[in-house]
Amino acid sequence: MLDPEESLVSQIYRILWDAMVTLEIRPGQQVSEKEIAVALNASKTPVREALIRLEDVGLVIVVPKSGTYVTSIRIDAYIEGCFTRLQLETGAVRRAAGRRGIDRHIAQLDLILEQQSAALKMEDYAQFAALDEALHEAFFVTAGMPGVWHFLQKTQADVNRVRHLKRFSGIRRTAQVLHQHKAIIDAIKTGDADVAGHALVAHIGSLESEIEQLAEYPELLDFIESQSTTQSRKFSKKRSIRPLHSQTAN
Repeated sequence: MLDPEESLVSQIYRILWDAMVTLEIRPGQQVSEKEIAVALNASKTPVREALIRLEDVGLVIVVPKSGTYVTSIRIDAYIEGCFTRLQLETGAVRRAAGRRGIDRHIAQLDLILEQQSAALKMEDYAQFAALDEALHEAFFVTAGMPGVWHFLQKTQADVNRVRHLKRFSGIRRTAQVLHQHKAIIDAIKTGDADVAGHALVAHIGSLESEIEQLAEYPELLDFIESQSTTQSRKFSKKRSIRPLHSQTAN
């Protein structure tokens, strides 16, 4: 249910973003403004504006005379997203460790870590993943840089889709993740920026390790390559793709 007190465009964007990055709406799948509007009990105008935002972050493309489609996962965008996250989040935890008067933020970090531990015990991996996202956002908030987190999210569509693809494929390292999260939080508590930065890199991995990990799971690469090839063939039969916001609203 949409909240009339909050921006409808932002809410619809968030709902569709979540559905696409968690692969509930799969790469290559067509999305309909009309069907989304009916499902959310909204007019087509905010739905269209939300889709424009999703196009800007690379999650949808529009094929004239055909429709709007979820993009395929792109390895180059994934690598670039990993690089951006590594640089910005390392800086965030280092800055968080250097700040004073952050007791309430530390309490929030500890709470999320406890909730993650509980989700793991219940084998609720979807909740574990949601809390993982909340914790990493909290690192930026603790650093006093919440706006940087929101900027970062615009680069993370394919990073998040690959993460969820790994989860669906049974590729998990949840116990290790908890240990690494604790190491980052402990370093922030003690005010050691260097240790916090190293702990963050150990957790999310270097760019080289991300590439190596993908190579270890050829079935993931096969899936990514197959859906990309299928989409390319589909669109090659259509007219050239143009931006959603260049078209006249229905």
